[in-house]
Amino acid sequence: MSDEVTQAETTGELDPLEQATRERDEYLDALQRLKAEFDNYRKRSARDQEAFVARASERLVRELLPVLDDLERALVAAEQHEEAQLEDGVRLVHRALADLLRKEGLVEIETNGRFDPHVHEALLSQPSEAEEGSVLDVLQKGYVLGDRVLRPARVVVAAPPPPEAA
Repeated sequence: MSDEVTQAETTGELDPLEQATRERDEYLDALQRLKAEFDNYRKRSARDQEAFVARASERLVRELLPVLDDLERALVAAEQHEEAQLEDGVRLVHRALADLLRKEGLVEIETNGRFDPHVHEALLSQPSEAEEGSVLDVLQKGYVLGDRVLRPARVVVAAPPPPEAA
């Protein structure tokens, strides 16, 4: 029997079971390496995503700091009861914040014209002589960032006028 084993070893022929076991071990090793590489990739991607979000937040906060400074100046003016300076300060802060958000891609939703359920939220319908379905009043402005509605405009919509009492 030892002659058979030595003959198989010298000719390079392996027992089919031993060959299948070796292949299995090679495939298992390759699969484990691939799994480890994928886990490392997933962890690296998560770290990169967190770093990206942190940098984006940092940039936005850095740009909001001047607005915070302006608010503090407005509060100091309010303590001194200088109404004109307070009003000017609040206008300055509002303008600075609106400009910053506009630069970031924030756009106010148009409310002139017909009601659009994709960007408007009807809180009330009010009988009116205006065309049915037109926007009568804006209760809260709505905004779009890029192609996404951040907040729909909350509006009052024209309903048909009430029937005349006979």
